[in-house]
Amino acid sequence: MTRLGARTKARKRAIDLLYAAELRGEDPVTLLAERPTEPDTPPLNDYTIRLVEGVAAHRDRIDELLTEHAEGWTLARMPAVDLAILRLGLYELLWISDVPDPVAIDEAVSLARTLSTDDSPRFVNGVLGRIATIADRLRATL
Repeated sequence: MTRLGARTKARKRAIDLLYAAELRGEDPVTLLAERPTEPDTPPLNDYTIRLVEGVAAHRDRIDELLTEHAEGWTLARMPAVDLAILRLGLYELLWISDVPDPVAIDEAVSLARTLSTDDSPRFVNGVLGRIATIADRLRATL
């Protein structure tokens, strides 16, 4: 599997964990640690773990930025899967230096297309696109 393919799969698994944690009102890192390790359960990719831990560590700042840039939407009003995708996409956009901004956005839009409603890809693209225009300035303050 290519590196891109592995990362795409890692993102999907991270979304699954972030989404489940949001629905249960649990900390995603705790959910990650409690994940069953039966013999038939494939181990989590290191990148999945990095994403879940990173989103959890920076969640307050991520949510603040999403609230600021999701015009007309509150976090509580967003579908939980869209919120998980936006959190992951924003984390990659601002904190993962080896993922180019367009790739972070495209991957998030692709996840929205696969996992959410027909309107979600455009919404995810719009929010992350607005933030990407000021990403360099935001990174300087992290």
